[in-house]
Amino acid sequence: MEITLQQIVFGVVALMMAVCSVLSVTTGRILRAATALLFVLFGTAGLYFMLGYTYLGAVQLSVYAGGIVVLYVFSILLTRSDKNMNRRIPRGRWFAATVAVVTGFFLTVFLLFTNGFALNTVPALVEQNPAGVGEALVGMDKYGFILPFEAISVLLLACMIGAIMIARKH
Repeated sequence: MEITLQQIVFGVVALMMAVCSVLSVTTGRILRAATALLFVLFGTAGLYFMLGYTYLGAVQLSVYAGGIVVLYVFSILLTRSDKNMNRRIPRGRWFAATVAVVTGFFLTVFLLFTNGFALNTVPALVEQNPAGVGEALVGMDKYGFILPFEAISVLLLACMIGAIMIARKH
């Protein structure tokens, strides 16, 4: 089996995303966590671009990497909360987190191999027109994405409320 350049790039991007996602939740400084989150969002956009979904990659860069991270960074800088957030975590929480991670990993591997996702090949990449993507996003038919579209809008609202709560004075 020959390894292609696309597989190498995917491995590098996936490794960067995994390392930065762990760093974003384990670092003690909030600005470093926001920077690591930014790299995870860039990696997600890179995966979209590799799959040929240029529209979704551009949306990922503009909405998430551009909007949410800038919103959080400004709220962090406005509150001057660059203090160290290192606190002692109880052993019970470490145990629960480890059990959750291991269970999630084995559940993901089980679902991948029982449903045949790992055996499928990637179809040929075809550029989609923006009108078709827009109809699919707000369509209510079998392949419509109105529910995820609304879930993303609720996520953006929650991020804005979180930024306001961080930025307000006590």
